[in-house]
Amino acid sequence: MSSNAPVIAAVDGSEHSLVALQWARGAALRHGAELLIAHVLPDHAQLYAGRRASLHDARQPDEFADPVGDWVRGVLSEGPALPDGARYESLEGSVPEALRVIGSGALMLVMGSRGRGGFASLLLGSSSRAVASTAPCPVVVVPHAERNAAATASEESAGRVVLGLHAAETPDDVLSFAFAEAAVRGTTVQVVSAYAVPPAPALVIDRPFEVIPPEGLADEGDGVPAEREMLRSQTERLAPLRTRYPDVPVEQAAVPGDAAGRLVDASRSAALVVVGRHHPRRTAMSLQIGSVAHAVLHHAHGPVAIVPTLKDDV
Repeated sequence: MSSNAPVIAAVDGSEHSLVALQWARGAALRHGAELLIAHVLPDHAQLYAGRRASLHDARQPDEFADPVGDWVRGVLSEGPALPDGARYESLEGSVPEALRVIGSGALMLVMGSRGRGGFASLLLGSSSRAVASTAPCPVVVVPHAERNAAATASEESAGRVVLGLHAAETPDDVLSFAFAEAAVRGTTVQVVSAYAVPPAPALVIDRPFEVIPPEGLADEGDGVPAEREMLRSQTERLAPLRTRYPDVPVEQAAVPGDAAGRLVDASRSAALVVVGRHHPRRTAMSLQIGSVAHAVLHHAHGPVAIVPTLKDDV
């Protein structure tokens, strides 16, 4: 990823995109990156531009009115400090395709969970889902206010970057993104993995969320064998990242069954939940995302980063 890669905020003038814009502004400041604010013009504006170009009618205005551009400029003029080089760009085409093109080489693309035309009952809009499934860069989906439950969250994941890790399969790009985010935030990476072998029923029922530091992985202990093996696999996989980011604290957790529920629960207080987009046996250009990413994206209470395998998708 280029050192001058921008943070892109996808906006449409809705309150959901305003939340995403403010999140993207903070991300750009933390990373010392440019902020590119992108708006895909609605169909009627794109039709107008095409009609004017084909007819060469000089009596018509050069540009179709762009109220979202005016909204963005108003928000930026009244808001807090902006990163250097912040700019606005209007795009043509379908939302997923236009953002896929502009997202090539971006540090991340940030968008709201629902757009202007979304139904209130939907947890995730179709555009957000499509972009998260196809963009060539990490996509951060920021939930609308009704889903943001940080104020009532428990403390296990408070302020942390939570990484959903399959020790044998999660691409390195996903781990690197999580550790880089934790480094610029000065916070902990909390690693959550699931193990397939279920423990005894007595240990499953009402078992609390547990995190274990590396020094807690000695051979002796009361943990479930499958759990301790998963923690050791985590430790081996995380070793290069610990070396690269020696100042980033790491907590490890292994849970029985599907990790998605624990990641959703952690999202109530986490600064960010990071998951990989594709199962490695899917093709790089698959239009679907993995089951864990799908569940977390639809149900998380806080921002979620969906990270592709960058070397394959760019």
